[in-house]
Amino acid sequence: METYQDLFAKMPLFQGISRKDCESILNCMDGRKKYFQKQEVIWSEGEPARKVGIVLSGCVQVVSEDVFGNRNILEKLMPGELFGAAYACAGVGGSPVSVVAVTDSQVFQVDIQRVLEVCPASCPFHQQLIRNLVTILAGKNVMLGEKLRHLSKRTTREKLLSYLSETAKQKNARHFVIPFNRQELADYLCVERSAMSAELSKLRRDGVLDYRKSEFWLI
Repeated sequence: METYQDLFAKMPLFQGISRKDCESILNCMDGRKKYFQKQEVIWSEGEPARKVGIVLSGCVQVVSEDVFGNRNILEKLMPGELFGAAYACAGVGGSPVSVVAVTDSQVFQVDIQRVLEVCPASCPFHQQLIRNLVTILAGKNVMLGEKLRHLSKRTTREKLLSYLSETAKQKNARHFVIPFNRQELADYLCVERSAMSAELSKLRRDGVLDYRKSEFWLI
């Protein structure tokens, strides 16, 4: 069975760092493991954004919600992925988003200031850790840019086709599984679920695509 140490060693945040040094880093960053039940809020909008979360098991979503209850899914994260790094590094006083456990999940939280400040122990791997963090943040910025391209489309049909086309290119296949159920996909694309479902049915009738739950075929 894969241990958390094995997972950490494979993470982009710890690329180029030995397993032994990885364990030292986790102690240096005052890492704490926490457990969250399904639908439990890991942190709420407005809370101080000082910690970075690493998903150890389960699945979590980064979401924003307006005063009318409309939800927008920004990210869906699986084991080994990070959340909160951009807000913590930017020194945002209160988080503009919430993080929710989609399933029973375990999260490792670390103090981002221990990463950004000069290491008092003069750890030789500290600079590598910072480079890895910058690379991850840049990747997340690219991902958000891709989402903005989908949302910039005017109609629900265009948003769907933009997202599904981009997913097919990323997976280099016309048959793929997306990481969202119907409601989550509607929240991710900022459209009404009923309108999206109707558009999917039209696309199927037009012979553009086929689907079964979260599995899609582009024809």
